[in-house]
Amino acid sequence: MKAEPLDEDYPAAVERAEYVLLPAFDSWRSRGLTDMVPVGIAQGSFDWLASVFKAHQKWKEIDHKPQRLYEQGLALFADHLLKDGTRAGSKQIADFTKGFVDAVYAKLLIVEEKDADGNVVQRERRRFANAAMTACRRAWFVGQRAEEKKVPAVNPFSKMGLKARAPGKPVRETPTATWDELVAFRAKANELGHRSVATAALVAWEWLQREEHVFGALEISHYRPKERPNSVRIVHPKNGEEAWWPLFDETGENLFPELMAELDEFKQTTVSGLVFRRDHSHRRSPTPVPWITAKQDLRYLRAVVKKIVRAADLREELSFTPFRHGGFTEGADSDLTDAELRAAGRHRSSRQLPTYAKRTRKQLISGTKKRREERTKAAGLSE
Repeated sequence: MKAEPLDEDYPAAVERAEYVLLPAFDSWRSRGLTDMVPVGIAQGSFDWLASVFKAHQKWKEIDHKPQRLYEQGLALFADHLLKDGTRAGSKQIADFTKGFVDAVYAKLLIVEEKDADGNVVQRERRRFANAAMTACRRAWFVGQRAEEKKVPAVNPFSKMGLKARAPGKPVRETPTATWDELVAFRAKANELGHRSVATAALVAWEWLQREEHVFGALEISHYRPKERPNSVRIVHPKNGEEAWWPLFDETGENLFPELMAELDEFKQTTVSGLVFRRDHSHRRSPTPVPWITAKQDLRYLRAVVKKIVRAADLREELSFTPFRHGGFTEGADSDLTDAELRAAGRHRSSRQLPTYAKRTRKQLISGTKKRREERTKAAGLSE
């Protein structure tokens, strides 16, 4: 540690001392136990804008997963160190220009790391950097409405022309599971004692529900409730929509015989709460705990899914999400209409179901039958 001049610009010197040098000294003195966040948040700074966003009702309306991504994105931008040694978050937003934002984005886009030989290599983190700009843009718009006199009307994070991939880089295809891969995965999951994961995979395939919603939103009360014993309520918290799936057609034929047999067993042993829980005992609870944690974390589940994928000798790129994608692909291959796919994927029942209940139910039944016919046809061709 060495002494250095604070410059002759008094405000800049005070800011550098409070936001950079003193926190650095505290970090050194405490052997890293203190963090490097600012001592206080200055009115009108980007840090202040982020705090306005997080205190706003709009922040509370964001689903947990995107909210966490917003948190990471705001922090990535705010904690970026500028040439003068100050954080981008400490800068006054009134001084922000499109050029300044573009320059910071260019820096965030590339990260330097050391390889196994100790050489410094550059890696692009475009998805993370783009997400940060998206979070900042949303924060600015929300902040401008909440603090109209303090937040400039021109949003420098808007219309940046962000690209999803680098020029010349091929489009990354989303992995999609096949029906045979689903069957193999479920068989291996049951063999390894993960019955809940096996059934959950079939739920994602049949009812096109996202991973975080299968494990974090599907409750036992949603499946064949007393008031609707022939239906299941599928919720999509990400977009605030839901769909009541019919479990039988007009003649009373079971549309999901395999899945219903398994879920009926779950309903006999689960009184309330989430359907899918860990199949083994937990040291902190006498009863099975959900796969999803209180902080909406699914990392443990994903590790188990990867273990099952490898044990079943399936493609390494497979995870839980491709089973939902496989269900959509099966629907397209079955010649489902756009209306049938929309009804299956995200019907907003709270507003539209009272008016379109008959049409939606018909589309869901028609779509399910088409998919089962396509599945049977494919199985016959493979024999």
